[in-house]
Amino acid sequence: MIRVIKSADRYNANMGWLDARWHFSFGDYHDPKNLHFSSLRVFNDDWIAGGGGFGLHPHRDMEIITVVLEGELRHKDSLGNSDTLKPNEVQVMSAGRGINHAEFNESPSDRLHLMQIWVLPRSKGNTPRWEQKRFDPAERVGKLQALVSDGSQPGTLAIDQDAAIYRTTLPAGQSVSHDGTGRRVYVFVIDGDVTINGTPLAKGDQGRIEAEEKLTITAGKDSDVLVIDLP
Repeated sequence: MIRVIKSADRYNANMGWLDARWHFSFGDYHDPKNLHFSSLRVFNDDWIAGGGGFGLHPHRDMEIITVVLEGELRHKDSLGNSDTLKPNEVQVMSAGRGINHAEFNESPSDRLHLMQIWVLPRSKGNTPRWEQKRFDPAERVGKLQALVSDGSQPGTLAIDQDAAIYRTTLPAGQSVSHDGTGRRVYVFVIDGDVTINGTPLAKGDQGRIEAEEKLTITAGKDSDVLVIDLP
């Protein structure tokens, strides 16, 4: 079963400095029928104006993954970490028993575009940690590039959950496959348009997928796609 949610049907919160598309209940958006999908709790597609950002604030018991698509994000946290996240880099912050952090657009004038993903952990009270890594964009052309896993996939950033995040850039007409046996899979089209087992998704659309043993993602035109494998 593939449930498609169109880009225009996502909740839009526009605060001026922040133009956000929230895929699940978040902030002042609450829908008891749209709280999570498996262990995926938050998927925010955010545009942040130059100089904008989130001041120091707390998190706990959440695996927080950030992917920058355009611009640069400045991160600081209570563990003493401070770094800039750029396109083709991924950041993981395991909030564990508690962490404070701040996130700002590094540029005073250019907009920042990022995706922030929250995954519920298997265990509560873990030791907080942070890491980020650059992934070669050439390694995702025409194939699924693993960015995040439970630590079982070499070269990935680790989270405390039986989940994995992949990204692929598909030239028009090309396909990739993913084994969905016994899994739930969440697909987001960053750019372009694709079909999943023949079901069309356009830019900004999401697919919430269950009970599909094999997924074949085919690009109608050059496309950039995020795939989240979930228990």
